[in-house]
Amino acid sequence: MFDAAATIENTARFVRGEMQEEGSHDWWHIRRVWQLAWRIGKAEGADTFVVEMAALLHDLDDWKLAAASGRAPSDGIPRRAIAWVQSCAVPQSDLDHIAGIIQSLSFKGANVETPMATLEGKVVQDADRLDAIGAVGIARAFAYGGHKGQPLWDPEVPPTLHDSFESYQRGAGSTINHFYEKLLLLAGRMNTKTGRDLARGRHAVMEQFLKDFFAEWNAP
Repeated sequence: MFDAAATIENTARFVRGEMQEEGSHDWWHIRRVWQLAWRIGKAEGADTFVVEMAALLHDLDDWKLAAASGRAPSDGIPRRAIAWVQSCAVPQSDLDHIAGIIQSLSFKGANVETPMATLEGKVVQDADRLDAIGAVGIARAFAYGGHKGQPLWDPEVPPTLHDSFESYQRGAGSTINHFYEKLLLLAGRMNTKTGRDLARGRHAVMEQFLKDFFAEWNAP
């Protein structure tokens, strides 16, 4: 008999062993998204097995992490995640659902829509986006910016509201620009009531941080 709880436990163990990337996309990011997704999914009445599996596996094929680990660039199909779910003998309908969520999940540019077709997808997308904002989101942004060798801020390079995923992938601005290109947009793009409620406080934290940052930057 298929054991959903054991499958989630085994998946968490597997993902923890695989996520050896820089600090903004490590196991602890996955764990936070997993916990947030479960919380939102319970509140919204979603299928928590699909939610938990998609949350745990959502970064396994992320395009941002492929080059750093020596893997071939992702073509958008979450092949490693699919292979793992297949090995767990998950029902085909759930496998297809999980893979579809992962494939559609990520932010692809300020002017690129990324709608989720199912409640479970909306829940996982909200959880992932919540971990990109607030105090943890600020820390993650600068961790990733440092990893990529980006400047904190360059006043001579304005933010770009990207019109395509390809343009967003090629973006190489400052970490402060990233707030305007993505992070400050996320609270307004939450899918669920629970996600919107959680996002408000985190968004306010970022606004205060930017106010303080510019005050110190421009101090005489």
